[in-house]
Amino acid sequence: MNEKNKINWVRKLTSRKFWLAIAAFVSGLIVAFGGNSDTAETVSGSIMAGAAVVAYAIGEGLADSAPSVIEMKNEEDNDNV
Repeated sequence: MNEKNKINWVRKLTSRKFWLAIAAFVSGLIVAFGGNSDTAETVSGSIMAGAAVVAYAIGEGLADSAPSVIEMKNEEDNDNV
């Protein structure tokens, strides 16, 4: 698989559109297989709440792993000496 065809999972897991699609799909399945709309609504809300936690955790992890602007500025200043 080349670089162009690789799936960027971080981007997918932080996408609201992705989670809305998952919630809609699962809710549709619940109703299609005889579940009531209250159950579908509860499950859909739970999926979106879980998605918010996943997106926050990934975002914080990326922010923590990236070098800070101050660190980058200090490195630039040291290189120019």
